[in-house]
Amino acid sequence: MSEQAKSGQLVKLTIEAYDSETFAQDKKREETFTAMFNPSKYNLKYEIEYDKKAPAGSSPSAPKFSNMKQQELNLEFFLDCTGVENEEGVFVDQKVDDFLKLAYSYEGSKHKNNYLRIVWSYLVFDCVLKDADVAFTLFRSDGRPLRAKITAKFLGFVNDQKRVLTDKAQSPDITHYRLVKDKERLPALAQRIYESNDYYLDVARANGLVNFRKLKTGQRLYFPPLTSDK
Repeated sequence: MSEQAKSGQLVKLTIEAYDSETFAQDKKREETFTAMFNPSKYNLKYEIEYDKKAPAGSSPSAPKFSNMKQQELNLEFFLDCTGVENEEGVFVDQKVDDFLKLAYSYEGSKHKNNYLRIVWSYLVFDCVLKDADVAFTLFRSDGRPLRAKITAKFLGFVNDQKRVLTDKAQSPDITHYRLVKDKERLPALAQRIYESNDYYLDVARANGLVNFRKLKTGQRLYFPPLTSDK
């Protein structure tokens, strides 16, 4: 949160552009889009995707978790230069171009558009632009627009390195390694990882254990991922 927000001063919503999904400061671009008027609201969408497949002719099965979909942020930007166009030289079409250049334009040399960070007081949202609609609603006599509204959707994401740290790879269908602690037993370890006591003999075979009842403290055990035939 900015110092202005802490002091109660007006904080304008800004969109920063980066060349890298790590959002490192040395990859920050000079261009920044600042909203003329702060939005009256914003919507954050959270969605979970489930695998709903079921054999033909059978009743629907319980939804099975598939993945967490990207968060989605919906924003509306209102642009109005009827009161400031002569004083500051700000025109709506220029402001729209600034937004599109930052968020929408595709850079052929880098084969991508910009990574974006939306910042508004407590809101910090790393994302890319999904789509934007621009509606011009008031014009000068020569046709130059004086008012517009940009309705934009942004897809949030976590880069691959952060995603691994966040997920922590704890699912039973992912390979695990464990160091045996004092008095731990293989059936209990298998139950903890696979949430079932059906697989401890498979783990014993995978590790070449002659006697699975006698584990050594500090021993490193390999727990293979579950497969579809398990």
